[in-house]
Amino acid sequence: MSNDVYIVGIDMIRFGRFEDAKPESLAAQAALMALDDCGQSINDMQAIYAGTCNGTMMGQRMLHYIGQTGAPVVNVTNACATGATAFREAWIAIKAGLYDKCLAVGAEKMGKGMLVPKNSGGTAIPAEGLLGSGVMPSVFAKMGMEHTRKYGTTFEQFARVSEKNHHHSTLNPKALYQKETPLDVVMAADMIAYPLTKLMCSVNVDGSAAAVLMSEKKTRELGLMDRAVRVRASALASDPFSERNLVMQDVNTVTQLAAKSAYDMAGLGPEDVDLVELHDCFATAEICHYENLDLCGEGEGGAFLDSGATSLGGKIPVNVSGGLLSKGHPLGATGIANIYEISSHLRGEAGARQVEGARIGMTHVVGLGSACAVHLFEKA
Repeated sequence: MSNDVYIVGIDMIRFGRFEDAKPESLAAQAALMALDDCGQSINDMQAIYAGTCNGTMMGQRMLHYIGQTGAPVVNVTNACATGATAFREAWIAIKAGLYDKCLAVGAEKMGKGMLVPKNSGGTAIPAEGLLGSGVMPSVFAKMGMEHTRKYGTTFEQFARVSEKNHHHSTLNPKALYQKETPLDVVMAADMIAYPLTKLMCSVNVDGSAAAVLMSEKKTRELGLMDRAVRVRASALASDPFSERNLVMQDVNTVTQLAAKSAYDMAGLGPEDVDLVELHDCFATAEICHYENLDLCGEGEGGAFLDSGATSLGGKIPVNVSGGLLSKGHPLGATGIANIYEISSHLRGEAGARQVEGARIGMTHVVGLGSACAVHLFEKA
């Protein structure tokens, strides 16, 4: 029998704002939902991998709510790739033969407003930060403007990403926002950093998601194969060194590296993928990531979107969940929430937004600074 790893239970809470909740209580909710999804209890889990960007020892604090079993707990933080990294650590542990059953969980309390880098005191403030050029809307606005400079991508094309993902969200009961935003509404919204209006920026929310992973042997033993999802590839990359552009972060190379690694590991190509959940933290990013993930050729992202290929019913639907633009982006939870979306489609359980006949799905998250995780999944 192979040492393949399967998702047997997975779930997420509906993302929202939970003023009085702690990240660990949100994590506990998602963990119990994922355990219920496969008829397991916390006592069955041999190891726990927990991800959050704010705070320490979240995994242990989560167990105060659902049972302190003495199992090893590993806490992970890896920017926006935190949840996907926790998932990957669980996958590695089972792949290596250490365990047969692991729980991966990600949770975050975000608060409202923009994410602003904290100056840790005693360090000089970089000059570009004074102009706000280091904050995320600015970084991804520059990503879009560079794409426009090279390939002629238009403001309207970037806005259409938001129109598409907000439309998808109306079919997802777990998204924070579930409302249409027609193209003219997106384009007329408050300008944050050209070409990004307010409706082209992802939403800060609170949320959690969790997954139960098992070895093939244990999945078969427990009769869980009928709803299982096989992990075909798990790749993680960081930025390689490059000559520094003083005003522009490289937001592409790390995704290209992780994607190549995932395709190679799975023995698959982009032509095999039926649907994708990618990191649309800002509308500009989605078009660039079509190219970084090799879904289309370099410079073709705008035309690829316009063709309808990435809409529900198209050749390779992208962010059918509504994406981070609608579902919300609780940093530590996003990676596993994306995996939940793909798993729902591969199980044929995605309801009104089901991608028909989906067999292979891809997830992608990238945190600047930098970490990119790309996973490939297959219907068992």
